[in-house]
Amino acid sequence: MNRVIAIDYGTKRTGIAVTDPLQIIASPLETVPTHTLFEWLTNYFGRENVSVVVVGRPTQMDGSPSSVTPHIDAFVRKFCTLFPDKRLVRHDERFTSVMAQRAMIDGGVKKMARRDKAMVDRVSAAIILQSYLATEKNLNL
Repeated sequence: MNRVIAIDYGTKRTGIAVTDPLQIIASPLETVPTHTLFEWLTNYFGRENVSVVVVGRPTQMDGSPSSVTPHIDAFVRKFCTLFPDKRLVRHDERFTSVMAQRAMIDGGVKKMARRDKAMVDRVSAAIILQSYLATEKNLNL
């Protein structure tokens, strides 16, 4: 099977997570500077079979778009142009940063390491991806 990756897009850094080939487990993969994201994706797609790319869709508590939404929309448009063979899915990412912090605390990550924003971005991407996988599993039952 092909892998699924998730992108927690940020204007400075972007967290990336990936599934195993059986699409069961989501794991944090990498954090890349956003200005190098398309180069990174091109290289990754050249090495790995990826069928779906999940992009976090940030919203405010009331469901309205967040301040980063226009940047993500521009990324999505360019992605679809550069990689027309990849299926792109937008998935709710509300509270993923808070959940990532909680997961790191629960996992025993030391306080200094939790301040590493790149780690938070990777873990957030993994949470987005795991949520997507759970949603897909429920839809297919």
